[in-house]
Amino acid sequence: MPKTVRFYTLGCKVNQYDSEAMLEAFLVSGYSLAPHQAPADVYVVNTCTVTGTGDQKSMQAARRFKRQNPNGELVLAGCLAQRVGDKLRETGARLIIGTQYRGKVVALLEQAIEQQTQLVAVDSLSSVPFEPLTIHAHAGHTRAVMKIQEGCDCRCTYCIIPSVRGSVRSKPVAQVRAEAQALADAGFTELVLTGIHLTSYGKDLGNVTLADAIQAVHAVEGVMRIRLGSLEPAAITQPFVNALKDLPKLCPQFHLALQSGSDTVLARMKRRYNTTQFREAAERISAAWPLAAFTTDVIVGFPGETEVEFAQTMAFCAEIGFMRLHVFPFSPREGTPAAEMDGQISQSVKETRVHALIQVGESLAALYYQRLLGTVQPVLVEECLAEHEWRGYTPQYVQVICRGSTAEKIVPVRLTAIDKEGMSGDIVEPYQQKG
Repeated sequence: MPKTVRFYTLGCKVNQYDSEAMLEAFLVSGYSLAPHQAPADVYVVNTCTVTGTGDQKSMQAARRFKRQNPNGELVLAGCLAQRVGDKLRETGARLIIGTQYRGKVVALLEQAIEQQTQLVAVDSLSSVPFEPLTIHAHAGHTRAVMKIQEGCDCRCTYCIIPSVRGSVRSKPVAQVRAEAQALADAGFTELVLTGIHLTSYGKDLGNVTLADAIQAVHAVEGVMRIRLGSLEPAAITQPFVNALKDLPKLCPQFHLALQSGSDTVLARMKRRYNTTQFREAAERISAAWPLAAFTTDVIVGFPGETEVEFAQTMAFCAEIGFMRLHVFPFSPREGTPAAEMDGQISQSVKETRVHALIQVGESLAALYYQRLLGTVQPVLVEECLAEHEWRGYTPQYVQVICRGSTAEKIVPVRLTAIDKEGMSGDIVEPYQQKG
């Protein structure tokens, strides 16, 4: 019987990609996925350390898996493992690998088992190259994540990521194109290009930009949609927009990292833009894609955040008209300047502000859906819910329940109603089959 493996992934899309790449390494080596709820021979927890909650959930998963199968082998990977390394020996993990050596995960695990030791393969990230992970299949149905960039050089005052992911490294354009082709050949029609600081792509490659990578994926036959991960407002220059606006496969959904709508808070965060620059980036995008959907992340309760500054964030979010807000309370990370700042906000105040901004986000989502009501949008069908009922997503990443008969992957749908999870509508000609 082949040995079985189970993955538990926390955090961002980059971690999702890393887990898929490690899973593929296990499958190629003869392992199989553990059946649902059955004990596994190997448990891999791909950890997150962006917030204290990420740390907590990572440790909870490690303890849970050891309880499920005390004789199973535990592998801890990812950002928390990179940050604390040896301290995770207490979990009983056989292998701790951080954010390097993921392509060697099976060989390192089997080495540790053979030597009957705990192996901690966590080294300095200074001057390390881009780790050439690839995936040729994906756990999703129609959409695959592609990591094309690693690391960040920004050093925002609240962020631990540069110390656990290292400096900017990029996957060469030829390798980006090759992986996109492999995923298209495997049947994936939508690719999500992601990275730790995606807009830094190419800075280490010479005269190469993110637009070059996007255009390379766009040229791959079989790729029908391209979606982008988080973008910095400063990268949304007019030349960047001009390079992309005529690429029909590019989805008009843009995740612009905001973090705060107050210029004084942005300055304390050491973000590399202000609200004026953010507004100008959104205006450039809207001019090229009139129905573009904006999504973002917002941190509330940053040290020293006053009621006035929080009100500025609320107002700015409403002004931009985000389709979706991801709202997080500030979580101090040991080793970052923000953790030592004066004016730390109480947990109760942070919770109140999170709730208030989430309500704003829900109202903004409804307003955006109103803009799409009555329009016909191409929907990428992902799941059959019942006879003549399907679930899929528009290019703007609006979930749609659509009615009608189709054998196509992408169908035109007239959006007729708004519901709690998104929108619904009817498949229109030429794909609608009567009777």
